[in-house]
Amino acid sequence: MSEFWKPRRVVVAGGAGFIGTAVCRALAQRGCAEILVPRSRDYDLVTQKGTFRMYSEMHPDLVIDLAGVGGGIVAHGEHSGLHYYANLAMAMNIIEQGRKHGIEKIVYVSSADAYPCNAALPLREDDLWEGRPHDVHLSYGLAKRSVHAMLESYLREYGLQSAYVIPTNVFGPGANFDPATSHVVSAMIRRFREARVKKAREVVCWGSGSATRDFIFVDDVAEGILLAAEKLGQPEPINLGSGREVSIRELALSVARIIGFTGSIHWDSAKPEGQSRRCLDTSRALRVLGFSAPTDLEAGLRATIDWWERSVVT
Repeated sequence: MSEFWKPRRVVVAGGAGFIGTAVCRALAQRGCAEILVPRSRDYDLVTQKGTFRMYSEMHPDLVIDLAGVGGGIVAHGEHSGLHYYANLAMAMNIIEQGRKHGIEKIVYVSSADAYPCNAALPLREDDLWEGRPHDVHLSYGLAKRSVHAMLESYLREYGLQSAYVIPTNVFGPGANFDPATSHVVSAMIRRFREARVKKAREVVCWGSGSATRDFIFVDDVAEGILLAAEKLGQPEPINLGSGREVSIRELALSVARIIGFTGSIHWDSAKPEGQSRRCLDTSRALRVLGFSAPTDLEAGLRATIDWWERSVVT
């Protein structure tokens, strides 16, 4: 139980989604007074009207903003306009209407896609504005990055307290496994399991396998988000990652081994693989929040695969 959360009504925008569900679960464990999840069918946060009604009816003290439209490489490429407009519009409406309704604090959950594609590794928060995001993630990344500037502006002019956290690639139980929109961990788990069931001799994976990412378990991210809400009042960017750089080839081998697929892996280098390397510097999170991700990749993959086998696959 946390004294910080006991008296507070908290809106978790995007609370029915993958990370949002974990955040709501963590809030309940902390004894939050009331956890409110606006659903898109009832509150269209892309519009000022829908966002105004959400604040007017829910009366939150604090908003954790996970609302957004996203997906993997394919989704970012095919829906770049939607991803820019919808993500920026929702954030702008939540911030502006929150200010008008006297909200205590807004915690915005950004993305590592906001980082410049040529920034030195590990990615440091101070380099957020030092270049253009990777072309594959350009519209999504710029929309997420722009929110940081808005929160800084609202702190200066209106005194609006906020936090701005940047998770890396999040995985875990409850993730999106849709082949068209899933991220790499979910996509691989589904692909290797289907190959095992069908007794396929080969699985095709996109790219060369040499690209690297920093993977963090969903419950760890939820913990980092709530620590930021408790301890921060200004939008100094905070990375939430494992701090470990893992190649996609290493990930594929781990998933195949845990699932029990014994065939071969073919790497289709004609398919996109996105940014060549990505790993976050997590020293600020440790210093400012006292946060480090406790779940290692192996344990997180086993938990995710077990959930997928038990809860989703028929």
